[in-house]
Amino acid sequence: MASSTATTTTDPIITGTGNARFNADAANWDSNPSIQLATSLAFESYLSRLPPPSELSSFNVLEIGCGTGLLSLLLAPHVRSLTAVDAAEGMIDVLTHKLSPGGTYEQVKNVRPVAALLEDPEDPIIKIDPVTGEAWEGKFDLVISHLVLHHVADLAALFKTICGTLKPGTGRVVTTDFENFGPEARRFHPEAKMDGVERHGITKEEMEEILKGVGFEEVKVERGFVLQKRVESEPGKGDMEKGPVMEFPFLVCEGRRV
Repeated sequence: MASSTATTTTDPIITGTGNARFNADAANWDSNPSIQLATSLAFESYLSRLPPPSELSSFNVLEIGCGTGLLSLLLAPHVRSLTAVDAAEGMIDVLTHKLSPGGTYEQVKNVRPVAALLEDPEDPIIKIDPVTGEAWEGKFDLVISHLVLHHVADLAALFKTICGTLKPGTGRVVTTDFENFGPEARRFHPEAKMDGVERHGITKEEMEEILKGVGFEEVKVERGFVLQKRVESEPGKGDMEKGPVMEFPFLVCEGRRV
């Protein structure tokens, strides 16, 4: 049986400013109610778009930007394996602790945490079967990513990498992130948490163009759900607990590798 010990790389980009913020936030990440709610809503959107249990149970899944594994651990019972990758080592440490003996998810044996910035679809770090612990040369049936795209400077490069990790002809990508609906979308993050934020949401047109451009077919980008989230009463005031509730629509981006 595979060990839940996290695998790490020595890529210096892992220690960038954005990841420093996530390393600092990792211990308290799961206590944020808006993060929990967004993950639950995303999970429901994923399941409604994925194959039936008889097929999904055979899937080997790659998650990009898994954080502390909130979505990973919801999906794990429905799939064969899940390789959970995040560039922030602090996040992977939390997930690894959950999966370790005595952890809250010690019974889960098909999730493999990996601390890495994945830029090469053939990177050996993702070429280990989470179930057996043995090296494999296969491709993934599904790649998922939630609330990651707005942190990525070059989305085309990311989706090119994702495409390369998928099985030709059948492999699918499904991602979720909040929509850029105008200037107010900036309020999704408090001003003190802007490190690593590359854009204030994504747009339907941009994502369709990117997915098609890197080699995906059956591309579909649509609103999947709306998250109600407290924001600062005024930008920079830091009073998220007391601020107004705003609605943030989320886009679900799908495609199949040619």
